[in-house]
Amino acid sequence: MIKFGYTILYVENVEETIAFYENAFGFTRKFVSPDNDYGELITGETTLSFASKKLASHNLKEGFIESSLEDKPFAIEIGFITDNVPETLQKATSFGAVIVSEPVEKPWGQIVAYVRDLNGFLIEICTEVKS
Repeated sequence: MIKFGYTILYVENVEETIAFYENAFGFTRKFVSPDNDYGELITGETTLSFASKKLASHNLKEGFIESSLEDKPFAIEIGFITDNVPETLQKATSFGAVIVSEPVEKPWGQIVAYVRDLNGFLIEICTEVKS
């Protein structure tokens, strides 16, 4: 059996990033290493994790492309489902998220907005897709 367990984002400051996601989205801290190089949030069935760029450099000796608000976002996003997109968007921006796109209704009825976090990662804030 294989199951999707977690996503790890490489960030400058794990503690600051964990606090952002706790405040902006209401997630609960699961674990932060004593050296603040790694942390996890309880977000539902899949864990959202963060590793310091320093730790990532030790694991990936050939390097990696760093996320930054100054550059375009990567061709990947984290999706957070909510019943109230405008309220969640407002709360996220009050804690430092940067709006990429205001809420729009898709042809299939889903409401979708986009923000970037403190590290420049792209986050979709949306309602659940109804089948």
